[in-house]
Amino acid sequence: MTIRVVLADDQPLIRAGLRVLVADTPDMEIVGEAGTGAEAVALAERAAPDVVVMDIRMPGMDGIEATRRITTAHVLMLTTFDDDEYVYGSLRAGAAGFLVKDMALEEILAAIRVVANGDALIAPSVTRRLIAEFAARPEPRSEPAPEPRRADGVTDREREVLTLVGRGMSNAEIAEELYISVATAKAHVARLLAKLGARDRVQLVIAAYELGLVRPPTGGSTT
Repeated sequence: MTIRVVLADDQPLIRAGLRVLVADTPDMEIVGEAGTGAEAVALAERAAPDVVVMDIRMPGMDGIEATRRITTAHVLMLTTFDDDEYVYGSLRAGAAGFLVKDMALEEILAAIRVVANGDALIAPSVTRRLIAEFAARPEPRSEPAPEPRRADGVTDREREVLTLVGRGMSNAEIAEELYISVATAKAHVARLLAKLGARDRVQLVIAAYELGLVRPPTGGSTT
């Protein structure tokens, strides 16, 4: 199955490099390119990509706002800037992953596949650190207060799975922990996505914190 990719970056040389990388990959194809966030949103609606590889700093509408408006594709942030504010802003907007441009090319391709599969990109240890900090941060005053997170219809087993997702475990690790098959773990995750209205695994991690199933560490920070 071919992964349909849109490239969104205001630097033509960056897009050209990514285009060549993807063109040499049998399971991927470029279905559009954008130089602004507004163009990326329009392309996501018109070209029906599986993944939008999105830069953050672009003229006009930036990548974070564009990500917030894209609801029909998974968004992978690929940026030079790894500042915490960009990470938090991207996760709040619904991005499924966050990469910096100095990563190895094979890692970028692997990330596109992970995001296209509906999984989170961030490694478990990084996920725990970032989401723990994210969960403790207040919403910006300019944004309306979110409705309390509800878990209506979530079964006890699904709560167990959600707790493990919140701890950064993969489907294989969840299966081993609960003595179930990987396919069963994946099915539970899929049902949680539907029941909680989450777009991807990163948002399930956030939901686990909001529901109190996983709590931020209180013993100090680590680097």
